[in-house]
Amino acid sequence: MQKRLIYLLLYICALVPTGLWAQTTAADDIVVDTAVLEPVRRYNDRTPFDVERRVNMVGIGAANLLDTYLSPEKYRGTDVRLSTQVYRWWKKNPAWWLRHQNMFSFQYASPRADNSNFMGAEYSYSFAMRYEWTPSYNWSVEAGGEGEVAVGFLYSTRNTNNPAQAKARLNIGPSVAAAFRFPLFRRQAVVRYEAYAPLLGVMFSPNYGQSYYEIFTRGNYDHNVVPTTVGCAPVLRHQLTLDIALRRFALRVGYMGDMQQASVNNLKYHSYSHLLLIGLVRKLHRR
Repeated sequence: MQKRLIYLLLYICALVPTGLWAQTTAADDIVVDTAVLEPVRRYNDRTPFDVERRVNMVGIGAANLLDTYLSPEKYRGTDVRLSTQVYRWWKKNPAWWLRHQNMFSFQYASPRADNSNFMGAEYSYSFAMRYEWTPSYNWSVEAGGEGEVAVGFLYSTRNTNNPAQAKARLNIGPSVAAAFRFPLFRRQAVVRYEAYAPLLGVMFSPNYGQSYYEIFTRGNYDHNVVPTTVGCAPVLRHQLTLDIALRRFALRVGYMGDMQQASVNNLKYHSYSHLLLIGLVRKLHRR
């Protein structure tokens, strides 16, 4: 049963789209790089090629949710995520990496009394630009900035009045990564850590006691677009992964922690997720 689940997750990873910006036409000359985990530094002098690394991942794990607009209770359940990442070095300066990421999140949770459920979904897109230092062949360190935009909803099966909560946010902040390469069972492997913690942003939130009918039908605006900082809406998303090279692609396994919290308009919200990741990594050369 466990083997079947692993094969299913790998199959889903292969089917997840790599993003509109990474789609290619039939005229593109694409070469799959068999040295999928080799540092891209050695290709920097090949200006006719555009080096691109694509990562498709599936994550599943535990979720802890709180949204006092819908319920004062904490809900615990499952979080399932599909994500695609595209890494490309900047042709003007190959020391800079550009990363695009699409992520879909689906959550299902229940309170301790098990008398209702939260069902939620979210789509987020993020763009990161990081400078890479390579002090040695084995080590690389990246640092830069990242921006993220996300939309979604959270639905309560128990509420009849205001049964759902809309979610929308825009955040910017620092983004860092580090990687270490080493041999593992006669194959090349890479341990990689990434972290993102926004400092500033803006989010949508109804005010305490305000209905969506008042906001969207009657047009009663009440501080519903809220500027946020790390003080009122701290967020930390980080992941630790292991990539193992397998011929034309690499198998990725790892952990993702996504901690989001907000206290605005006399309402409190949090979403804490801890997920097991599995995915595929490919490196391509495009002329």
